[in-house]
Amino acid sequence: MLIRLSYVVRPILALFLRGKNYTDPIDGKSFRTFLPYGYGTQRPNILSPSTLSLERHRLLWLYLKNETNFFSEHLKVLHFAPEQCFLNRFRKLNNLDYTTTDLLSPIADVKADICNLPFEDNSYDVILCNHVLEHIPDDTMAMQELYRVMKAGGYGIFQIPQDLNRDTTFEDDSITDKAERAKIFGQYDHVRIYGRDYFNKLRSIGFKVEEVDYTSQFSIEEIDTYRLAKGEIIPVVRKIN
Repeated sequence: MLIRLSYVVRPILALFLRGKNYTDPIDGKSFRTFLPYGYGTQRPNILSPSTLSLERHRLLWLYLKNETNFFSEHLKVLHFAPEQCFLNRFRKLNNLDYTTTDLLSPIADVKADICNLPFEDNSYDVILCNHVLEHIPDDTMAMQELYRVMKAGGYGIFQIPQDLNRDTTFEDDSITDKAERAKIFGQYDHVRIYGRDYFNKLRSIGFKVEEVDYTSQFSIEEIDTYRLAKGEIIPVVRKIN
């Protein structure tokens, strides 16, 4: 219902807020301000009125566009829990054989459990799995499935909420109160907050991991204009064998 409603509200918001202060690189439209966004605590000037993208989405778009073959080569792509700001744009790309999947999402092509995927081994050139693993109780099994269905030579981007000042990932199943879980983990339905050991866990599965600080490629003015996620590391994973 919210997704359908957004298609009606979005053009009105984009028209009302148009200006020259901030630009969404996904569609190139500019606004005098972005919208606030957040669970519980609202962060100001975050949500693009036109694409409904957040900081991390705009940073990821720029990375894919500037640093990868995503928009130019013929690729078989698997996208978990597809973000609304990307979904229709990726579907329209003629170079992509594009499949979306999610256990519950009504807009996904294939309803599937990430821990038991219905896809053959070595199926996909690119896998996008962003802000999904923090919801999965057995993230090791999920990572193993992601590795299994990725082609040798393929790559993926597996963003997660991460505290880079924390060495180890924190989980505590004894915290059952939703408000308390939201306060500690960021959302009530998150089961952990990842530390720097996330990268090593991916490596233990077999992935080669690049910790990409892509925000550093932009000037302070560009970061502010695009409202990018400052200091967020993009985990770029590759399957070598």
